[in-house]
Formats: sequence, C-alpha cells, structure tokens
Amino acid sequence: MAENSILCSVSSLILSIFILFCCLFGHCNSVEQLGGYDTFTISSFKYPETQIRPFDMRYIRVDLPPWFSSMSIALKSSVNLDIKSAEKVPKSVLPMICFRDGSLPLPDVSSTSLEVALSNRSLDGKQVLQNMEQCYPVPRNMTMKLTNEQISARVLYFGLFNGVGPTRTQSKMIVRNRAYSFAANISVEGCTTPTMQGQYCNQTIELLSCARSGNSSGNGSVSGFFNQSMVLCRNNFETSCHGDGEMKIYSFEILRITESLTISVQNLRLRPLDSIGNSSRIYLMCFARYGAMPLATLHDYSGDLNQSPLVIRFPKVGQWYVSILAFHLAKEIGGALSNVSKVCYSLEVQELECPLGKAGPNCSSERYMLQTVLRKYSTPFESYYLPDGGDVISDAANFHLGPLLSNYSVGGLDTWTYFLLDVPRGAAGGNLHVRLTSDRKMNYEIYARNGGLPSLINWDYYYVNKTSSSGDSVFFVLYNSSDEKVDFYILYVKEGIWNIALRHLNSTGDISDGQTTMSISLERCPKRCSYHGACKSALDASGLTSYSFCACDRNHGGFDCSIEIVSHQGHLWQSIALIASNAAAVLPAFWALRQKAFAEWVVYTVSGISSGLYHACDVGTWCVLSFGVLQFMDFWLSFMAVVSTFIYLTTIDEVFKRAIHTAVAILTALMAITKATRSSNIILVMGIGAFGLLVGWLIEFSTKYRSLSCSMDLCLNRLERWPRREWLQNLVNTVMKRFRWGFVLAGFIALAMAAISWNLESSQSYWIWHSVWHVAIYSSSFFFLCSKVITINSGNRTPTDANYQLTQQDSLSQGA
Repeated sequence: MAENSILCSVSSLILSIFILFCCLFGHCNSVEQLGGYDTFTISSFKYPETQIRPFDMRYIRVDLPPWFSSMSIALKSSVNLDIKSAEKVPKSVLPMICFRDGSLPLPDVSSTSLEVALSNRSLDGKQVLQNMEQCYPVPRNMTMKLTNEQISARVLYFGLFNGVGPTRTQSKMIVRNRAYSFAANISVEGCTTPTMQGQYCNQTIELLSCARSGNSSGNGSVSGFFNQSMVLCRNNFETSCHGDGEMKIYSFEILRITESLTISVQNLRLRPLDSIGNSSRIYLMCFARYGAMPLATLHDYSGDLNQSPLVIRFPKVGQWYVSILAFHLAKEIGGALSNVSKVCYSLEVQELECPLGKAGPNCSSERYMLQTVLRKYSTPFESYYLPDGGDVISDAANFHLGPLLSNYSVGGLDTWTYFLLDVPRGAAGGNLHVRLTSDRKMNYEIYARNGGLPSLINWDYYYVNKTSSSGDSVFFVLYNSSDEKVDFYILYVKEGIWNIALRHLNSTGDISDGQTTMSISLERCPKRCSYHGACKSALDASGLTSYSFCACDRNHGGFDCSIEIVSHQGHLWQSIALIASNAAAVLPAFWALRQKAFAEWVVYTVSGISSGLYHACDVGTWCVLSFGVLQFMDFWLSFMAVVSTFIYLTTIDEVFKRAIHTAVAILTALMAITKATRSSNIILVMGIGAFGLLVGWLIEFSTKYRSLSCSMDLCLNRLERWPRREWLQNLVNTVMKRFRWGFVLAGFIALAMAAISWNLESSQSYWIWHSVWHVAIYSSSFFFLCSKVITINSGNRTPTDANYQLTQQDSLSQGA
C-alpha cells in the first residue's frame, strides 16, 4: 500500500510538471509563429474623450463572438495617481474601473478588496480573469489584451466610476470633487478560418459531427420512467492520432437543455504497435471548457479518459471545447516504450436530453418555459414571466404553484420543478425579482442558474432559508424573507436563458404547502429604490444595453437607497442649521432700514427669506416653489446682496446708484441662471462689487471737485495751481474720515471666515460650513454697512450758492 501511494504521488507530480511544460512550450511556439495566420478585425470602437463628473459612471459593452481570437483595450485618462497616493484616497472619491463577465459591474455592493494598478503600465488580463467582478483604480494609461484562451466568447462589460460606495447615489447639496476624462480604443480580432482558433489563429479545431441516436430509457438504479433522447458526437478515427505530449482540440455545440454530457474514448491504441505496448499505461488527459479553448491551467472540467469517462452533469447550452493531451508515463520515467510515436483513439461525446416539458435526474421533473409579458407604460425590457396559458391573479404577475409542481418522487426523494425564462439582449441592466408567498410555512428551496439547469452542486444563486443563501454574492439581495415569504433580487442579471428550480423537500410526505404563489419579473430598480429615491434609466456608451440606477434623496444611499446615511435626528439638525442661519440677514437689513436705504433693505430681506426657502427645499423639508426657481432666487439675490454692499459704501446720487443696480441685476441674473454653483462665481461677484465701488468713487470725485460755473480753462488752471502733495493728502484724509475702520476690520475678518468656510465645504460637512457661511457673509455685510460715516455733504452747497449768486449778477446786469 505504501509503495502504491508513493508511486501515485510520483506519477501525479510528473504529470503536473509535464502538463505545465507542454503549456509553456506551446505558448512560446505560438508567439514565434505570429504573423503566419490570417486574422481580421471584427469590430473596432474609438470612444472620444469623455468627462466623468463626481459620483458619475460610464459603462462600455464589448461583444465577443465565438470566432474571436483576441480583444485589445487601450485607455488613457487624466487621472494621475501612483500606488501610494491611490491607497490613501477614500473609495468615495477614487476613480475606479470595474470588469464583469456577462453583465454590468456594480461596485457599490462589492465587498472584495481593491487591487491597485500602477499608473503608466499595462494591466495584466490574468488579474482580471481571477475575478471578473473586480475593480481597480483608474490608471493614467492602460493596455490590456485578452485572448480566447483566457476568456470565453461572451459579452464583457467594464465600467468607469468617479467614486464608489453608498454615498455615490446619495443626492448631494454641493459637489466639490474633481471630474476626470478618459478616451478608449477597443478592438476585437477574429480568425478567418472557423477551424483555426487561438490567440494567433494557429490552433486547429476539429469539429465533431453530431447526430441524434434515438431514445434511451434512462440509466442508473431508476430506469424506464421517461424516454430520453441521445445526441452522439464523434470524430474521424483516422485523424485522431497525435504524438506523445501533443494536444488536440475538439469542438461541439449543445443546442438544448441537457441532463448530462459524457466524454469518452474508444479503440485506444499505440502506433506503431509494440509487442509490449500497454494502453492502460497511457495518460489521456481531457480538459473541457464552456465557450473558450481549454488549457491545462485554465479549464472547467478535467479527467483521465483512459481511466473513466468524463461526466458533466447539467452542462450549459452553447459551444463547448475539449482538449486531449496524451502521453505515456513509462516513457517519461525511463520505460522501454521509447518507440511509441502516436496515440490513436476515437472520441465520443454523448448528450442525454429529456423530452419536451421534462428535466432533472432521469427526466422525472416538470419543466416550464415561461412567457414574457411586457408591462404597460414601462421602460424598455420591464416585464414579468408567466407559464404559457397560466392564470394571472388580478392584474399582478403571480401564478399558483400547486398545479405546476412535479408530483413524481422515488423512494421519498425530494422533487424538483424547473422554470425557464429568457432575459433578452440589451437587458443586462435590469434586475430579476423572484418572490414566493404562502399562507403557511413553506418547504421550498430555490436555485437559479444561467445557461443550464441548476442542481445542489451547480448553481449561480440559491436560497434555502433566511440563514442559508447566496448572501455572500454581491449580486444577490434578499428582502423581507420569512417562513411564509421569499423575496430576492438578482442584480444586473446576465442575458440569456435562466433556469429557476424549486426543490420541494419531501419531509412529511405531503406535497401540498397550502396556497403558494410565485412571481418572477424583470424590473429596473430593486424595490423601487426603497421609496427613498427616483429610478433613472440610461444607455451604455455603445447604445446597446439599457440599465437603470437609483438617484437617492439627501438622507439615503446605496444601489437601492436602502442605506440610511443621515439619521432622522441628523436631518433635523441639518435643516435647522441651514434654514435658521439665514436669520443673520436681519443684521444688514435692519441697518439699511435705519439708514433709509430702502433698496438695500429689500435686497437683504428677500435674500435671507429666499435662501431659507431654498435650503428648506434642498434638505427635503418643504418646497414652496420648484427647486429650480428657488435655487435661482437664492443665488441671484445673494449675488445682489454682495454687490449692493459695495455700492452702498459710495456717496453718489441715487440716479447713478439706480443705473449701477440695473446693470448689476442683469449680470448677476445671467450668472445665476447659467451654472450658478460654480466656485468662480464668488470671485466674479466680488470683482463686480469692487468695480462698482470704484466707479462710484470716480463719479463722486468728478462731481465733487469740479465747479459748474467755471469754464474748462479755469478748471485746468485751478488743478495746476493745486499742489499734488496737498491733493493726495486731502484724498487720504477724506478716505480715512469716510469709514469707521474698526467696523472695516471686523467686516474683513467676517469675510475671511466666509471664504474659509466655503473652502472647507464638502459633501459630508456641507451643512455645517454652509451655515457658518450664511452667518459670516451677512455679518460682513452688516459690519461694512456700519463702517460708512454718514455726513452732510457741504461740498454740494457751494456750487449751488455760486450758481445762485451768478444768476443774481446776470439778472442785475440785464436789468441795468
């Protein structure tokens, strides 16, 4: 026994080393032969430079037909993150690229660890293949090439995200994160000859010829219950000879739901024949893979066909590939069979099919093809599924399970019932919703699988009870399930045929579980965004796939808006802070009213009221008008309040003030209606206010120091006789006497606080710092208003008296 164990261990080790050597040698040989085989471009897409705003996303779909050889992706972005800085950036603001096979990635529900990709280097395709639902930080430059030896012929999606996590779908009061841009080139190459595949189209594929061979009465311990049909696929015996250590690849297609797939060899022999040749000492390794060429290091199933056939239970419908690697162990360990040059055999593939309407082991279970029923007035692909001719309860998508369940059981075994449904092309952005309800405790288990029948050992998603399900899968979400109710979603479901199986546990011998109904539907947003958001639809970059997503309210986030980000108490405090902080507008409004500056009083009063109403609507408390109108009023009147403060500091006549106010109202209205939330608007408003103040001072200077009664020559002579030093000193004295500089200093301090709070605002702390902004900006206006010294302008009396005296002189002279 010990010797046999040691021999088996040594044989397994030699087998593994030999297979690895063959694969490495074959790969290098393929690279050397590059260029000797014809390929053509199946598709080539160039995505122009596109900007992804904060918390936004873009999806790109790539179709890979069965005859493709390779797919190349070249991506260039404006992201400039190295490995150290990427690890420090929070996920909520980190640019990410995610891959998924067959459907759209959804990183908001993913709990897998992030793989960091270095900028300016190629992203290895093998890393992506380890987990097709993996996410990576967006590199500055990325090149990736996937071959049909690495990935199956299917649909591949990758998504670009500017931040991931629950807060990505949360509605934001303000967004200050950076946007980034990307451009991509995607090309798919194919082989010109169907029988030549591989990365360089240098692998010969032998297509097996298949034919239906009649009915079979079943096999195993239970037989003769239902007739089964068999499809037999074989190769040409004369061409099934290859040298020791060589690999040969075969292909065939499964067209219908199949119970089992058996791969075996017949007539195994060595050539040339040797008197001491023993075919039992030949290792005939078989590697089977669905949709792609199998390798010794990458396959779905494997086995030694010389020992026993390879049996695959419930294989998927579609193209299958089989690789055969033959070698003689005696030759490798120093045996005497050194003259063996070829191994010949006849490959046989048996597909065991059930009759129409039957499925499962021995074709003993019922199978139903569900009919798609489109919903009225719904978005594309939104539908529900019913058995053909099934009864619809009221106007819902439910159907009774009682008449449909399999009632056949052998020896008290559990019974299975299968439901087949089709998710159409382009509907990968939908969510499959499955519900079961009963008036008593249910005794069912649910298994779902794409492309093939599910079983206890082969499924994509399953539900046994509240504690045993596919809860660890990021695309399986369970809602409100109990002993009498099952409710779950398969998120962003893959396209194609889905098989949903009900396993009825035969624990009591009674198949009846009360009145049980089932509902299967394809919906856009799970659970209607939990009634905390709006469901929106969009198309991927190629325009071939429609997908939906939730836009949540201020307090919730997550892919279905079910995560409470802001509690009720927190929402209350945010509402009070953002609304009540506008009461600071009373300070400048009161001072303006006291100084009888009625225009400024109206601006400050209405600005504070409109800001409070806008933030009440923004936090979801109450909207007296539409959000757009309230936002315009808030920003426009805020801009007007800032500029009005500057204009108030001048002492020009009301005629000029009205003219400046009119011009400023037009400019600020244009700013508020076009991108009001731009940060640069603050600088523009300050600049407009400072310019208005400068214009007011120039008007004041020109009117104060010119005499209406003197001519131009007299004015020029007066300016020439006036010493420049004395003029400058008088100007400084006038400015110093014009303001109370203590209030000016307080105004600038409050303005600095407003600028600091503006820079500190973020999506999370917006309500705190924006409330401080309200208090600081209105306080600064109040201090600047108080800084102006109100004096009687005696300079205006002199010209008036002079004009009057001149008029008297003229009248006297005329009288004389």
